[in-house]
Amino acid sequence: MPADPLHRAGNPQRSTTSQPPSGSGASAIEVRRSARRRRTVSAYREGDRTVVLIPARMSEAEEQRWVSVMLDKLAAQENKRVLGDTELSERAARLSDLYFDGRARPNSVRWVTNQNTRWGSCTPAEGSIRLSHRLQGMPEYVVDYVLVHELAHLLVPGHGPDFWRLLEAYPRTERARGYLEGVVAADRLPHLPAARDE
Repeated sequence: MPADPLHRAGNPQRSTTSQPPSGSGASAIEVRRSARRRRTVSAYREGDRTVVLIPARMSEAEEQRWVSVMLDKLAAQENKRVLGDTELSERAARLSDLYFDGRARPNSVRWVTNQNTRWGSCTPAEGSIRLSHRLQGMPEYVVDYVLVHELAHLLVPGHGPDFWRLLEAYPRTERARGYLEGVVAADRLPHLPAARDE
């Protein structure tokens, strides 16, 4: 039986998993060290986990610095990525399958630019979900939360106890709500006038 190429003799690889710094999008960070990797550092998302690949020779301090750099880089890339209406519909279908056994099936899911006081809306009779364009560029887990929230309205129209029980299935509900509350609070802060040159 051939040896696993990642764990061949002479090319040791060490992997550690830790909790991310607060504010990052992932629930865990896995650092994989490789003797074959000389200088480059890379990172990618794997489900709820962020995997950071680094050279085996790096010190712990360098590892911490590079993990922070790569988390920032991934977050910036994700914030630039904007889903189109088709991708938004596909994402809603996946979320429905994952959290509601596919029972919440919207007829349409789309971005709109006329919702400035709410993040999303749902018309259960039409099976339509609309998300505010203001969500574009926010972390994926926040967009997912709003989609899950609106999908839940296809099953339970109001905001009663049955509705909130449905949302308990989404593991980042509280975190996403906190993020959105922070955005609203920041918008309400007084904007100081720019300093004038004297």
